[in-house]
Amino acid sequence: MILTIADNPQNHELLSYFFSLLTEPQSVSLQRVMEDNFCFNLKLEEFAQLSNRSLSAFKRDFQKQFNTTPGKWLLEKRLDNAMHLLSNMNKTVGETAFENGFENPSHFSRAFKSRFNIPPTAVKQRQLA
Repeated sequence: MILTIADNPQNHELLSYFFSLLTEPQSVSLQRVMEDNFCFNLKLEEFAQLSNRSLSAFKRDFQKQFNTTPGKWLLEKRLDNAMHLLSNMNKTVGETAFENGFENPSHFSRAFKSRFNIPPTAVKQRQLA
């Protein structure tokens, strides 16, 4: 069947497509890379590498797909996940901070309070009550 397709001159575009699949690196889903790795404390350059993009292409594609900057998206995603962990899991504030890519628990607490208008310790106390 493949030889039949290859022999037919009308299938030039189809052949070009198959050839590109074999020779070009596969496009990596930006959303999948971000969803799978947001909780790791990676630099933007490392996220770009994971998505097989240059840093500038990563930032451009990210802005197009998510309508925000990578830094803002990461902070929001990490804090939303932290809220979920504090509300539903038996995790300390420190564990939650580190599991969401924050190296400094006090920075985590400030960012959390800024986003949710409540400190993470209060969320944890509510969960324990």
